Amino acid sequence: MNSGLTRPRRPPAQPHAGDNFSITFAPLSLAVVYELADDSANGAVVLMSGTVRNQTDGKPVVALEYQAYEPMSLQVFASIAADIRQQWPDVNRVVIHHRVGRLQIGEISVLVAVGCPHRSEAFAACKYAIDTLKHNAPIWKKEHWADGSSTWVSIGACETQTAGC
Repeated sequence: MNSGLTRPRRPPAQPHAGDNFSITFAPLSLAVVYELADDSANGAVVLMSGTVRNQTDGKPVVALEYQAYEPMSLQVFASIAADIRQQWPDVNRVVIHHRVGRLQIGEISVLVAVGCPHRSEAFAACKYAIDTLKHNAPIWKKEHWADGSSTWVSIGACETQTAGC
């Protein structure tokens, strides 16, 4: 019986057979993620690569540091893929890989790839995946500034227009 104090929980999403999710210290590979998203039924593979940039809002950045609560992040990735299939049922593959640790300027921090028979759905699903990941996954980013200071970026920071996400 639900007294109204708690909401029923949605069971954890079970990954689709062709999906692949990872949190890793190792450098990410565009070729590997593309290959994991590819399928003979695809007419499109859309791959989004997030990289460490050299500034945020005009302030020089020298490195980023990522931390994640891995078990929950992987569950969020699986939930994102399940949500994608609810909205775009033709999606064949969803691949989400995210790095943790200290990354230098130009390094890839996240790769999201969606394989689908049609490009419009692949683009929309890939955009949904990265936007939802940035808001829901327990992954935190610390910006290391050129002046030697650093700042943790809130998990909800991407909700504002000026956050520079």
